[in-house]
Amino acid sequence: MSFAELAPILVGVEPDLDAVLAAARAGDEAAMTQLFRQVHPGLLQYLRRRAPDVAEDLASETWMAAAGDFSGFAGDIGDFRAWLFTVARRRVADHYRRCGRTPSQVAWNGDLDGPPSPDVGEQVLADMATDEAVARLVRNLSPDQSEVVLLRVVAGLSVDEAAQAMGRSAGTVRVLQHRALRRLRKVWDRQVVTR
Repeated sequence: MSFAELAPILVGVEPDLDAVLAAARAGDEAAMTQLFRQVHPGLLQYLRRRAPDVAEDLASETWMAAAGDFSGFAGDIGDFRAWLFTVARRRVADHYRRCGRTPSQVAWNGDLDGPPSPDVGEQVLADMATDEAVARLVRNLSPDQSEVVLLRVVAGLSVDEAAQAMGRSAGTVRVLQHRALRRLRKVWDRQVVTR
């Protein structure tokens, strides 16, 4: 039984993404669609933080690069997510290199080019609701701390996946995350006291 035949049975059930990835690698189009739907919202939100003006383009470039190398990919869903976010980070760096400037933290204004597709509409609404909170969080952090928070909180990567995506050790990611949380607590405490 192919993934496409199993998909109607799995409606409403959280898919086993390792099985979905295996089916996608085997050429199952429905599995590739499911993989895209599971990973893309976090990827797009991450890119909206790193390069808001071209996030959609960079997401497309990231998926195109991934599709080109997909047949040679080996690993589980965690490895895939880390690999995909590594590709995305490189696309962001290439974009800013082309523009001749460094990335800056710019709040996404919430405007979409068109209506969201029905299958991811709820996810988009949830992302928009948290967008302002994320923008407030990362603007008080160093670039590395901001990167860790975006990868861990916004994209939902594990410590190991974030470390792999950033080209750092898991220990470094944990330290950056700890320092970011400590910094955010100081900022939060200061805001609470002054209100």
